[in-house]
Amino acid sequence: MKDRMKIREHNKPEIFDLIMNVFSVDKKSHGGHMKAVKQSVLDGTSKWSAKLAITVICAQGLIGKDKTGTSDPYVTVQVGKTKKRTKTVPQDLNPVWNEKFYFECHNSSDRIKVRVWDEDDDLKAKLRSKFTRESDDFLGQTIIEVRTLSGEMDVWYNLEKRTDKSAVSGAIRMHISVEIKGEEKVAPYHVQYTCLHENLFHYLCEQATGQVKLPDAKGDEAWKVYFEEPSQDIVDEFAMRYGIESIYQAMTHFSCLSTKYMCPGVPAVMSTLLANINAFYAHTTATTAVSASDRFAASNFGKEKFVKLLDQLHNSLRIDLSVYRNTFPASDAARLQDLKSTVDLLTSITFFRMKVQELSSPPRASTVVKDCVKACMKSTYQFLFDNCYELYQREFQTDHENPQDIAEGPNSTKSLEFWHKLIALVVSVIEEDRTSYTSVLNQFPQELNVGQMSASMQWSLFSQDMKYALEEHEKERLCKSSEYMNLHFKVKWLYNKYVAEVPPYKGEVPEYPLWFEPFVMQWLNENDEVSMEYLHGAYERDKKDVFQKASEHALFSCSVTDVFTQLNQCFDVIKKLECPHPEVVKRYMKRFSKTIQKVLLAYAELVRRDFEKYTPKHNVACIMMNNIQQLRVQLEKMFEAMGGDKLDPEAANVLTQLQQKLNSVLDDLSSIFATSLNVQIRQSIQELGSLLGKVSGGGQVSLSQPSQRNTIQQESDAILRPLMDFLDGSLTMFAQVCEKTVLKRLLKELWRIVMHTLEKTVVLPPLTDPRQIFPIPSNAQAKIEDVSRVLLNHVSQMPGKMSNSLLQQVSTGPASQPFADISKKLADISKDMEGKNLTNMSPKQCAVLDMALDTIKQYFHAGGNGLKKTFLDKSPELQSLRYALSLYTQTTDSLIKTFVQTQTAQVNDKPVPGEEPVGEASIQVDLFTHPGTGEHKVTVKVVAANDIKWQTNSMFRPFIEVNLIGPHLSNKKRKQSTKSKSNNWSPTFNESFQFILGNESEPDCYELHICAKDYCFAREDRLIGVALLQLRDIVEKGSCALWLPLAKCIHLDETGWTVLRILSQRSNDEVAKEFVKLKSECRHPEEVETR
Repeated sequence: MKDRMKIREHNKPEIFDLIMNVFSVDKKSHGGHMKAVKQSVLDGTSKWSAKLAITVICAQGLIGKDKTGTSDPYVTVQVGKTKKRTKTVPQDLNPVWNEKFYFECHNSSDRIKVRVWDEDDDLKAKLRSKFTRESDDFLGQTIIEVRTLSGEMDVWYNLEKRTDKSAVSGAIRMHISVEIKGEEKVAPYHVQYTCLHENLFHYLCEQATGQVKLPDAKGDEAWKVYFEEPSQDIVDEFAMRYGIESIYQAMTHFSCLSTKYMCPGVPAVMSTLLANINAFYAHTTATTAVSASDRFAASNFGKEKFVKLLDQLHNSLRIDLSVYRNTFPASDAARLQDLKSTVDLLTSITFFRMKVQELSSPPRASTVVKDCVKACMKSTYQFLFDNCYELYQREFQTDHENPQDIAEGPNSTKSLEFWHKLIALVVSVIEEDRTSYTSVLNQFPQELNVGQMSASMQWSLFSQDMKYALEEHEKERLCKSSEYMNLHFKVKWLYNKYVAEVPPYKGEVPEYPLWFEPFVMQWLNENDEVSMEYLHGAYERDKKDVFQKASEHALFSCSVTDVFTQLNQCFDVIKKLECPHPEVVKRYMKRFSKTIQKVLLAYAELVRRDFEKYTPKHNVACIMMNNIQQLRVQLEKMFEAMGGDKLDPEAANVLTQLQQKLNSVLDDLSSIFATSLNVQIRQSIQELGSLLGKVSGGGQVSLSQPSQRNTIQQESDAILRPLMDFLDGSLTMFAQVCEKTVLKRLLKELWRIVMHTLEKTVVLPPLTDPRQIFPIPSNAQAKIEDVSRVLLNHVSQMPGKMSNSLLQQVSTGPASQPFADISKKLADISKDMEGKNLTNMSPKQCAVLDMALDTIKQYFHAGGNGLKKTFLDKSPELQSLRYALSLYTQTTDSLIKTFVQTQTAQVNDKPVPGEEPVGEASIQVDLFTHPGTGEHKVTVKVVAANDIKWQTNSMFRPFIEVNLIGPHLSNKKRKQSTKSKSNNWSPTFNESFQFILGNESEPDCYELHICAKDYCFAREDRLIGVALLQLRDIVEKGSCALWLPLAKCIHLDETGWTVLRILSQRSNDEVAKEFVKLKSECRHPEEVETR
């Protein structure tokens, strides 16, 4: 033994040197200790003795050996040759004994044998005792080396098999107290080991300048390697010699590492150690049913000591994680790995609390880490906010900022630079969390994503400050709107790139557009002025260049392109905001739509203002109309770009109304341009009328006969030549320079003008009307002219004395001067009309003109490239013209019937200013129909007249004239009159008249035309007033009595005047002449005595 000790000392001198250095023992003292140790070893174990106090406390998870599935366990404890037994606990697999036994041991190599038995007292047990000397069933055993014991120990021991055939499970708990002779005052071996381990650990750390030198060990047992050689040999040798459990070694080393947990690599080692400690206590084997908490409570390390250690470590780790950005900088890969291991260590602590301590609800590791990360992010943002300028300058190496801006910081309302810099710093933090820390702190992927949490937290804190700052800016608005827009874009970029897809903001509508809405509106308001200035500049440049086409293939000028370039730039800015708030978008679109409306209407107004000056230049005028059409096209594109059908109804309504207004402007321009061609069109149509007048031939025309049809076609082509020459030259040019839509509008206007001019120039030429001097509706003014020519013709055809007398009375009476002027004018016109033959158009002329209309219609249709046939056929101008043509072929009776049926308001029922009644007449009318022949008779009784308004210098002799108007009356009496009354302005007549209607037509086709006149001897009676009663109003009643107001003249609509014009040309028809005279006659001028 002495030689072996010398060899050991010779081969491993470093062990002894290390121990000497660790405990600071000088060489002399070390030599003395070595001699004492050697002598103790040489003395052997002859003098060794110890006292043992063993308490068998309980057992758990024993196997059942009885038929009932239970056992009756008891325990035997043997030390050397001394054997003692506990009492039997019946039918219990988790028995409790709590029995204490005392032993004396004189050999350190002795062992303590602890066996558990199932007591049996049956026949089978007695037979077994004769063969094996064991009557009871074996339940398990554990053997403990006495030399490994020291001090007091409370330990669970797993029960082990005695042979391979043994069926064993469970564990037994014992409290063992050892008192070794001569070592009563020496610390227990576990305490000695702890002292050795801790001193070694701290000595090695000092040697490594405060860092922990970690051993390079691999394999499943690497966690049991705590030091490098020879330190590991020392602790292993001590543990082996004195029975120090490996779990005790691990817990001791864990305790040492907890003092240096911030050193590189230490968190990973601690995490592995604690994981194995957890496994030792929590992962029970199939043969052990002892709870983890009970096993841990029996630990020699000390339950309370280790729990306190973990609690202190847990708090320290939480503090460090709450400032992880400083503690574990992203620039240090090793520290990032330590961060990951730190979280793993926290997880192991949580697992220890749950599985080993068996706490009901310890703080979850994920929750702890998440709270720490949040705390770090809050403090990080606050640090950025408080030191923005300094950090930005250091991070991005920029020049020094304005001291005033730095002083005011986020409170400045004159500058927005602070927020741009803060956003840049916030983004750098988020990026660092995403790229560096997310991949490290990935232990809880379902609960914690550092990059997403960083974005969420930074945005939450930033948004509060940003919102408050913008509210302050809104009060003063000292910055330019463009600066607010730039900040808006920066905030939008920050949100979209880092926040939009992060919980809890994913799928939610952000609020930041609401903060910037006032400033975007301010920018839009300013943009109105910019757009208007740009518009006027573009238009003036275009005007200076005489509206040249924008390009070779374009039909519009540059100003349209310039205007929409400006508008599109504005819209692009709004679109690039990518506003995610639907209500804000609606308001933006509504406001921008008003900008569009303002700009385009201003442009249209400029074009409208200057358009008439350019109508002589057809090319320029067409380009200006194309410009308006291009506005409509571009407006439609912008409408679609703004959302189309999904656009807010209010904004869409603004653009729709704008489109309608531009459409109206284009219609107006087309009408103005077409009207500018009116003189040329009228001249062409007058030539057409002259050629038509030369078409000879009477009688009816049958187009079904080829010869007549060919003749009519030839005549039609001949008369159309002047018009077609003009249209062909003009429309060819228009087709080349006009956009299709503009061309069609021009064609429509030209079509209307051609049809209207044909009707008024060729079919129904205008006449002059002296009734203009009376206030009549404007739409009838032109119509009244048509009648006067016939009247004057009739007047001029009277005998010379009668004619001169009538004109003299009109002109020399005491009326106002305008009447004299009109009389002179009528006389002149009468002379001009002498010798002219106003006759109806012949059937052949009507057929030629009708066929010419078909040719014109085909020309405007242009094989489908022009106007649609449905438009042409249904156009009111064509229908009116064809109707006028058809009237030429109708009989006088038919025309008068049409007149009566359509003219239902010839006298106003309600007084109109300037057309007050000039009296009233009382009549009674009875309608009788013969039951056999169906012949209709009308009896009219003129009762009286009242309140006649008439002034005359001579005797006033009023009478009432009743005229029956309708078809089939040429051979019947049509006019009857009462006797005149002298100087009575409310005369009474009581005279009855009878009219025969016949049975050819219903009473609906007839009317009574009642005239109040002043009888004049040797000259024409003067008309005072006129009243109308249509028989259709009394057909159902059969009779009526009423007062009829007397009007100055009657009122006709378009149809009435057309019929009157046709009939006015039938000079050989007495019925027509009489009808025209009645309907065109007006109240005569009154004779007012002058003084």
